[in-house]
Amino acid sequence: QVQLVESGGGLVQAGGSLRLSCAASGRTFSTYAMGWFRQARGKEREFVAAISWSIGSSTYADFVKGRFTISRDNAKNTVTLQMNSLKPADTAVYYCAGTSQFPVTGTTAYSFWGQGTQVTVSS
Repeated sequence: QVQLVESGGGLVQAGGSLRLSCAASGRTFSTYAMGWFRQARGKEREFVAAISWSIGSSTYADFVKGRFTISRDNAKNTVTLQMNSLKPADTAVYYCAGTSQFPVTGTTAYSFWGQGTQVTVSS
């Protein structure tokens, strides 16, 4: 089983940037596709982005296309989410998660999750 720990969240002004990181333990990290989700207060958890086992393929929710970039480094067992042009609507707890399928956007397809990191965007 892979364990995930997110970091990099914080408070940023609208228009600013943050880089979230997800560190994975376990030797099988490279065999999983990885995704980022977010959950705003009072709302359901929603898909943000995912990246395949190799570095070649990624997919994004429409509301982050052109602003967020997902990447991974299998040698370092990390997946990152670069977030630019942040908006107050991006305020949420961000989670990374792993799945054996790609591309998938539903939460039930992801079998292991991190604890989340808070991102707050002020106007």
